[in-house]
Amino acid sequence: MERFEFATPGRIVFGAGAAADLGTLAAGLPGVASGGRALVVTGQAVARVGGLIERLQAGGLAVSVFHVEHEPTTDLVQAGVRAAREAGCDRVIGIGGGSVLDAGKAIAALLTNPGDLLDYLEVIGRALPLAHAPLPYIAVPTTAGTGTEVTRNAVLLSPAHRVKVSLRSPLMLPRLAVIDPELTYSMPPAVTASTGLDALTQVIEPYVCNRPNPLTDAICREGMAHAARGLRPAFETGDQAAREDMCVASLCGGLALANARLGGVHGFAGVLGGMFPAPHGAVCARLLPFVMEANLRALQAREPDNPALRRYDEVARILTGEPDETAAGGVAWVKALCKALAVPPLGQYGLAEADIPTVVDAAARASSMQGNPIRLTPDELAGILRETL
Repeated sequence: MERFEFATPGRIVFGAGAAADLGTLAAGLPGVASGGRALVVTGQAVARVGGLIERLQAGGLAVSVFHVEHEPTTDLVQAGVRAAREAGCDRVIGIGGGSVLDAGKAIAALLTNPGDLLDYLEVIGRALPLAHAPLPYIAVPTTAGTGTEVTRNAVLLSPAHRVKVSLRSPLMLPRLAVIDPELTYSMPPAVTASTGLDALTQVIEPYVCNRPNPLTDAICREGMAHAARGLRPAFETGDQAAREDMCVASLCGGLALANARLGGVHGFAGVLGGMFPAPHGAVCARLLPFVMEANLRALQAREPDNPALRRYDEVARILTGEPDETAAGGVAWVKALCKALAVPPLGQYGLAEADIPTVVDAAARASSMQGNPIRLTPDELAGILRETL
């Protein structure tokens, strides 16, 4: 067994109604003085979080609000840093979807680390390690998909480079994650589908990746079971028990990807998200069955003894509930789910045949692609993209 480590936020609080305690939890962070001022990073639907802001204020915190209206860019994060410094904030609280939480995480990190953002970014920057712990950060997700409330990185779009890259450090794990399924009840079906399939991807890819470990294996199995049970009813009826299942699946995915590796879906997603106005979850949702299918063909042809093949069989058994199911049945199940959830083709976001060579070249070098269970050829990668059009 290879050496591994497992890192989580300082504290995770999960349960329906848990956000009602946010004021008390935020005011009582260990090692942080009572009172003070929080930068609350939130999205467009401010009315949804107004009650939580009131709870923070009732708990003795002053609040400054910073709005994130789209997926976080390098410029937006730097604007957030300026806003927090001007207001004298001593902690950061993200309340929203994955874009909001990633923005808050990056802002908290840059507030305590000198220099330019590019000093710390992967791929397009110098990828220097953070020298200092970020400001205390609390993550409160309002969607069930990214799991970023328990990860050690923030994904940012650089418009100048047309690519999404990560700001990454073990120091970036939130001090506190508060996961309240009630905050996801109002998600519309399309968002439920894209974020939910992102969550499913993030418990499948770490399970079949080339560097799994026993702890992430157990978490992925649990996450897959919750997603298989909850995603379709959450989409179709918004059933509250299904919403809770998806919050568990999302949490499991975040814990898994923070401590294992991802794969081809996310290798493509970072590139596509930088080139086209496509939400991350929608990209992952469209790619998932075709990456699974390509991986199976490549493994069977070139590495029939690779343990990932047996793991794909187990994925199929968990997803379908059939004890004798094989990997091909798992792919078929995911394809049927994507059809039922009305996942749109990537051509609707602007991807065209002429873009495929550029995307393949960049995706092959992406950090997530290095976790794929087998190295896919350029032709295999191009074939995946053609399937998604």
